[in-house]
Amino acid sequence: MTGTDGESQSGRRQGLLTGRWIEHWDPEDPGFWQRTGRSIANRNLWASIFVEHVGFSVWTLWSVFVLFMGPEYGVDAAGKFFLGATATLVGALLRLPYAFAVARFGGRNWTVISALLLLVPTIAAAFVLRPGTSYTTFVVMAALAGLGGGNFASSMTNINTFFPERCKGGALGLNAGGGNLGVAVIQLVALLVIAVTGAAHPTLLLAVYIPLIVVSAVCAALFMDNIASVRNDTGAFGLAATDKHTSIMALLYIGTFGSFLGYSFAFGLVLQTQFGRTPLQAAAVTFIGPLLGSLVRPVGGRLADRAGGALVTTWMFLAMAASTMLCIQASIANSLALFTTGFIFLFVFSGLGNGSTYKMIPAIFHRQALDRIAGGMSEQAAWQWARRISGAAIGLISAVGAVGGLLINLGFRQSFSATGSGVPAFWIFLVFYLVCTGVTVTVYLRDSATVHTGRRQVVLARV
Repeated sequence: MTGTDGESQSGRRQGLLTGRWIEHWDPEDPGFWQRTGRSIANRNLWASIFVEHVGFSVWTLWSVFVLFMGPEYGVDAAGKFFLGATATLVGALLRLPYAFAVARFGGRNWTVISALLLLVPTIAAAFVLRPGTSYTTFVVMAALAGLGGGNFASSMTNINTFFPERCKGGALGLNAGGGNLGVAVIQLVALLVIAVTGAAHPTLLLAVYIPLIVVSAVCAALFMDNIASVRNDTGAFGLAATDKHTSIMALLYIGTFGSFLGYSFAFGLVLQTQFGRTPLQAAAVTFIGPLLGSLVRPVGGRLADRAGGALVTTWMFLAMAASTMLCIQASIANSLALFTTGFIFLFVFSGLGNGSTYKMIPAIFHRQALDRIAGGMSEQAAWQWARRISGAAIGLISAVGAVGGLLINLGFRQSFSATGSGVPAFWIFLVFYLVCTGVTVTVYLRDSATVHTGRRQVVLARV
């Protein structure tokens, strides 16, 4: 690769320590994309998915560990929910600095660093995960597992720079879905460990994941690149933070991704606490929800492309409300089968909603760009503004949305602590989903039905 592509094979490959930097990157140029861009972008995508997948597994590690923690650990149900909430909170808070780190260190370099950081919570847990350890120590370990939560933001920020606009939806969908699958995979590994050795050896999970972390870091070092033109755009973050649509979409993403994440942490523990399931019985079904929710996320994006993100998101929130009602009725009737069905529906509809809400974000700012063009701004300047602001908004919304996982776990913690049942928490979740439905209809769905002409009508109808 030489000449106008801006980098030679030797110039781009600078070694494992100094990093691999691409000086010229123009995926919007069809010639560049066909000659060299596509292969480089896809190579970076698959390596990024691997690291993000392992990161999600480490982030949700304590949702699995609590299944192994019997009475001898001296931790009640409320304390276990708090461990999940702690990991969720730290992971959410780390998303913003992780997103900025891509431009500070380079996408490839930061992916290697963030992968190696996953050794901290896993190696530390290997030394303390045993009866007799203080609860405070467990809380610190859960907080360290939050390091895996930041990987999503940096991974999405990095991969976004590699692909042209026409390919970003599919690339980001694969990246996000592959990462989300880490939740289901670690629960499957836990099921295997419990089935083979019983619940007395939780650290066997670490014997699987510590080598995987090392392998993922090596893959990132060997197969990923840094793009020299990427720079932190603090101005765009400031503008996105003050735009009302960033706040509104963050609320909706709390409802979709926050629910997916929170339920991923809580599902097995709810089955144990409310229905008396053994670790093996709980682990045998907990992976199903996260697995299905991850697989359907790209489907939600494609549905949004065809029918409009606001319409799909509205129906997903209504479906989540109906699924929550099913869980309430199943809890009252003490029906394990009905409860499990309702909970899995929550995963599926939240996964579809993840895809549709994510697709709404660039569409909203695309619409605003059209308004700016109508007001006299040049098309080039308007589209550049839309790309800057939507990219920054995605990072902010991603961070805030993860807080929903914290709220889910805190809700269950308080509910079980006060009543011994998850029903009060489900009632709160139900009301929240109905509020999100109302917001989506009022702000976006009704607005998209406004009469416009020409190109503006088409774009508005797909928000």
